[in-house]
Amino acid sequence: MDFLPIFLNIREKKCVLVGGGEVALRKATLLLRAGAELHIVAASVSEDLRELCNTHDCAIVEKSFEETDLGGATLVIAATDEPEINKHISAIANKLSIPINVVDQPHLCSFIMPSIVDRSPVVVAISSGGSSPVLTRKLKELNESMIPGRIDKLAELLASYREKAKSEIKDFSERTRFWEGILDSEIPELVYNGQDDQAREALESYLSASESQSGGEVYLVGAGPGDPDLLTLRALRLMHKADIVLYDRLVSPEILQKLRPDAEKIYVGKRRADHAVPQESINGMLVRLAKEGHKVLRLKGGDPFIFGRGGEEIESLSAAGIPFQIVPGITAASGCASYAGIPLTHRDYSQSVRFLTGHTKDGRVPLEWDALVKEQQTLVFYMGLAGLPFICEQLLKHGMSATIPAAVVQQGTTQTQKVVVGTLENLSDLAAENKIQAPTIIIIGEVVRLQQSLSWFNKS
Repeated sequence: MDFLPIFLNIREKKCVLVGGGEVALRKATLLLRAGAELHIVAASVSEDLRELCNTHDCAIVEKSFEETDLGGATLVIAATDEPEINKHISAIANKLSIPINVVDQPHLCSFIMPSIVDRSPVVVAISSGGSSPVLTRKLKELNESMIPGRIDKLAELLASYREKAKSEIKDFSERTRFWEGILDSEIPELVYNGQDDQAREALESYLSASESQSGGEVYLVGAGPGDPDLLTLRALRLMHKADIVLYDRLVSPEILQKLRPDAEKIYVGKRRADHAVPQESINGMLVRLAKEGHKVLRLKGGDPFIFGRGGEEIESLSAAGIPFQIVPGITAASGCASYAGIPLTHRDYSQSVRFLTGHTKDGRVPLEWDALVKEQQTLVFYMGLAGLPFICEQLLKHGMSATIPAAVVQQGTTQTQKVVVGTLENLSDLAAENKIQAPTIIIIGEVVRLQQSLSWFNKS
């Protein structure tokens, strides 16, 4: 981050605005909305700005800026059309340790003005660090359309019960889960629909009921193949609810950044021949943490039910009577193939696709090779990099053409994605020459012929 996002209380505090034109008018309006005691310093002041100041009883000093104008100021905004004057104001403000914003000159600012979605008391501030005001405006438009119009009424309702909830639910974690439950209940929709009295009655009921202090729960969530934009909306919602997260090595750092900042993160990843945390221990940990009352997120790369051992974890939770939710993710085969420009099926090349695990056992991959050597079929191998030579050897041995197209995709859907395309005969050698590293997806079939023409991701 180039700037620390903060919300500053300027109510009834002196704020100095240097400038008297149209830009100054916009800044003055914003400062007054926040309750500032506004002081205008300008050689001349527009009629619109003068009228605004008269309405709000603001001070106007029509003269050139001087250092003494900043006496007792909480912040200052320079909105003149003279770069040298703005630079001078910035230097003085920095010397006096007063936060300074210079309009359209971010290098002179100690703080910048974000784009704002105002549903007070809910306020969303959006910034690109001064790099792209148009992008910031577009993000504001997106937020304006997504945030319910009566979110302010919901915030006011929750605030009115904050102290009561604090007195009746002493434990902080339990209180957090209570409010999460309220926001997942029917209450927000009642408020959005203007049914404030019914919402208040429902909140009273939740607060008085013993069930309001809910027990633990587990969310088994597929994180997809790596690109955070491929997360589902439900996955994001549950990621923000969980207070403890168990994640594996295939979950990208960009996805981990979307977790609740205060969530406890526990790494339970496994590598080939290195299961630092055995699956049985993970199953037991999920049960134990949920019984302790936690909202536990089991975050798995790809889809938890495709070579993710999610079924085993759910069996343990079900046997222990632990409530759980399952959120499928975009599996690695689908995501990596799409980003590599390889359709898994195509009416001219392939009418079926098979997902297979390429895990080696004693240097071998135990599969029914005869059933895999068919025309009009795409084969996708998960976790097959170590066994790639053996896979290619067995397919050739059982009758697959040496010239059948084949590809290996490394770290698919991420910015470090690498795609190597060859044939069944030479793919293993090409992977070694290109120093391909796990995690990978191996795709074998006629559909790979389309890769060069359909590839779109990471093109310069």
